[in-house]
Amino acid sequence: MKILYSHRTRSADGQYVHIRELTDALRVRGHEIVMAGPAGEKETRVKRLDAGGVHLRAKMPNAAHEFAELFYSALSYWRLKGLYAKTQPDILYQRYNLFYYPGAWLKWSKNIPLILEVNAPLAEERANHGGLALKGFARNCEREVWNAADIVLPVTNVLADSVRAAGVPDDKIMVIQNGVSDSFLTQRDGKGIRARYALEDRLVLGFAGFVRDWHGVDRIIRFIARQQRKDIHFLLVGDGPARKELERLAADKGVLEQVTITGVVQREEVPDYIAAFDIALQPAVTAYASPLKIFEYMALGKAIIAPDSANIREVLKDGEDAALFLQDDDAAFDKALLKLVDDASLRARLGAAARASLIRQDLTWAGNARRVEEIAHGLVGVTS
Repeated sequence: MKILYSHRTRSADGQYVHIRELTDALRVRGHEIVMAGPAGEKETRVKRLDAGGVHLRAKMPNAAHEFAELFYSALSYWRLKGLYAKTQPDILYQRYNLFYYPGAWLKWSKNIPLILEVNAPLAEERANHGGLALKGFARNCEREVWNAADIVLPVTNVLADSVRAAGVPDDKIMVIQNGVSDSFLTQRDGKGIRARYALEDRLVLGFAGFVRDWHGVDRIIRFIARQQRKDIHFLLVGDGPARKELERLAADKGVLEQVTITGVVQREEVPDYIAAFDIALQPAVTAYASPLKIFEYMALGKAIIAPDSANIREVLKDGEDAALFLQDDDAAFDKALLKLVDDASLRARLGAAARASLIRQDLTWAGNARRVEEIAHGLVGVTS
């Protein structure tokens, strides 16, 4: 099939990982992907760490930026319409963004089947965290775009509830969690990374990803400070806006020597870094998210500690393949983490079970590509 993929993502964080991994997996299955994003048909693997335009946005009033997003949406529609005329795709696949209408408009004008991937209820998210002036208008836009799709793909069942609340019927909703690529399923020992950072005789607590304040990574540093154990080391694989504050906190707590922040690590190297972890951490989570790092930790057989929230329970079970804790309870976090620190056999058991669970559920990008293919075939009337 020929799939026209529409998005407006400029960053090189988890958003772009999702786009690249899914489209690569669809190509492996023999489908032609026509990219319709900010870079046009020729997507580049950009190295930006911000979400794209964040500095300009900070200088603009919220309302002005939101009108600018609508203007960008109109420009993107004309580009998308041109690509449709040029390539005559079978399916339109769009990654949802707030005030981003091109997919809905093309669906309405050309009657092309539209699959809409939804990773967050962005009207709510931006109203609560990022600042949103046109709140009622944003909610209406979101509802309209979600309902325009033939199939909506929220990344968790928690998020699916938000889609249903917007009026999308159950038969148009299919939950597809994030996944992991084959490179993370190859067993690695992490010895090279441990040697690089002189961690051979340390118990390594690890976090991988673009770190922001809401990730709760400061909890790990505070835990190390409270334990006063020199054998514990925190390895943060990545970078992000929270880095400076984390380094300041580690210095204030007197544990800076027990904290290593690698900075940007190329995607193909990340599995080797995670393999160096003894315990992999997700200290906090957004209620509706499907964290990429969880699947990466699972694939590499790491003992995982994560919040006991509904979205995490969709893929992990406390005591079976992870250690879960009440997210807002620091004492519960410390208790769960200390239990893993002190029990190597428990770490091994949970890690092995996590990997087995991921394989059993096929929480991979290859599996997701197969699911998207089945949906697309159903929309265009193709039988396998």
